[in-house]
Amino acid sequence: MNIVFLDAKTIGDDIDLSSFDELGKITKYDFSTASEARERSVDADILVINKVDINAYTTEMADRLKLVCVTATGTNNLDKDYLKERGIQWRNVAGYSTDSVTQHTFAMLLYLYEKLSYYDHYVKSGGYVSDVIFSHFSETFRELKGKTFGIIGLGNIGRSVYHVAKAFGLNTIYASPSGAPPQEGYTQVSLDTLLKEADIVSIHAPLTPATENLINRERLAQMKETAILLNLARGQIVDEDALAGALENGVIAAAGLDVLRTEPMSEKNPLLKIKDSRKLLITPHIGWASVEARTRLMATIHGQIKEFLEV
Repeated sequence: MNIVFLDAKTIGDDIDLSSFDELGKITKYDFSTASEARERSVDADILVINKVDINAYTTEMADRLKLVCVTATGTNNLDKDYLKERGIQWRNVAGYSTDSVTQHTFAMLLYLYEKLSYYDHYVKSGGYVSDVIFSHFSETFRELKGKTFGIIGLGNIGRSVYHVAKAFGLNTIYASPSGAPPQEGYTQVSLDTLLKEADIVSIHAPLTPATENLINRERLAQMKETAILLNLARGQIVDEDALAGALENGVIAAAGLDVLRTEPMSEKNPLLKIKDSRKLLITPHIGWASVEARTRLMATIHGQIKEFLEV
């Protein structure tokens, strides 16, 4: 059984994949272009992929292919109609990164909300050494308790974030871009209401036609001038040109992004010109990627392949 990893580097070099050796002959490629995937999949019985497109072009010569495993939740890179026509099964993984993304959400929030970049720079630049009092009030922050935390999208991650927000004493609400009915135990409001009332807006929705460019110039204008926007979902949900303008002109106070429209980041991204870390924090799509989350992810993929082979 030939198992081919087409972009193994997307899992990281620190995750032990040796258990896969018991399942068959393993071939790992760090990354694969479409043309490389076409050649490398020829003798594959099983493909393990993350971002590689799986379609007629990349796999039409893979006569032995029986299963495609996606090391992610999203499967927009699979041509499912094509796979169905050929009788090729596919698997993805959900829920493995919920705790990791939830943790990263609040790490980003606290960094921005408490102006930690400013205080860190103030101390390391020698400002605290030359100060005359024990506290420094040129920058201030407020308590989260009693503020309103708005979540866009209430899937597994959204619900996890909701519960942590409640533990901070935040008035927590959510909106469903898809128009899904209210979930019991959670306070649902319209998107307009959420944007107007929330002190923190945190996006945890999938990318769909309903969410693409959801946060645009008009919707940013609905938010409070003191609001913080967080996006740990998909970069295409936020209009980056509009966000850059909103941050530069004080329409909102700050934004924390773990996802961008183009990844790795484009040199033409308008957000690159914002250097003030009190206004903008960008992390390179790592919220999902704690060691524990990636270990869970690959253990699930291993189990899926093993189950497939045992049928």
